Amino acid sequence: MDFGLATTLYPDEYRYQSDVYSPNTQPLDLVQVLQQLHASLDPRTVFACYGKVLEQNLPIQGIRLLSNEHKLTWGKRYGISLKHQLICNGVSLTIQYQLVTPLTPSQSLVLQELEPLLQQPLSNAMQYQEMSMQAMFDSLTGLGNRHYYTQSVKNAIARAHRKQGVVSLIVLDLDNFKQLNDKFGHKCGDYILKEFGDIIRSTIRNTDQAFRIGGDEFVVIVQGTVHAASLLCERIVTGTNQHSSFYQFGVSCSLGAAESNDTLEAEQLYELADKALYQAKASGRNCYKLG
Repeated sequence: MDFGLATTLYPDEYRYQSDVYSPNTQPLDLVQVLQQLHASLDPRTVFACYGKVLEQNLPIQGIRLLSNEHKLTWGKRYGISLKHQLICNGVSLTIQYQLVTPLTPSQSLVLQELEPLLQQPLSNAMQYQEMSMQAMFDSLTGLGNRHYYTQSVKNAIARAHRKQGVVSLIVLDLDNFKQLNDKFGHKCGDYILKEFGDIIRSTIRNTDQAFRIGGDEFVVIVQGTVHAASLLCERIVTGTNQHSSFYQFGVSCSLGAAESNDTLEAEQLYELADKALYQAKASGRNCYKLG
């Protein structure tokens, strides 16, 4: 699964077209069903597989699963609604079936046999999804981490080389952050880092990606020219200067931006943006420069 392209964990569009229901005359092999559900660690694929099994055995043409953190959809959204509660990792999930016709008593018994089979495969997939996300995101700021950045910037450069758009890179860090940590402690420093991450997140567009790659160093992959990157730089500087805590503790930010071309690789693009960052530092900080 390509997390770099995902804006939500479980897009609503990820579903399969349900076929017209025709009763399965073959005996239901629960072991085979369980093996099919365990074949993937993508929650969407597990849920879609469950939907296909239901479609082949019951007059069910769509299902939805909802909780505070998850939303899975398969098949059609209309029909007779039937809601059940499903326990997964100790969390109660609502699963809604869209029926072609009401279930007969025997069909209800089949659903009672099938539904528990979903719990463990779906739980495994959700846990794997969560661990994968934790491996890619910084726990303090919620932005991507260095590993995720390395993967994402290479993908972005490769797309740019295939003439599928222009990509730029912004390198940012905080001015006077070491002095802040030394004087007020790391708890205060963590608070400033988290707030800076929020400023960056609220500034960039949906097509851009932000990362904390270490300490007080951040990068933003910008889908667009260096001009588009400069607009983001201006907004980040403004947002930082208008934040009361940054003003209180005397912290600002410096930024450098550079645009890729047909020959630049990821490391070279970073070096250009990083060089521009140091030019901003040399110019008095609290500003940005273009490489």
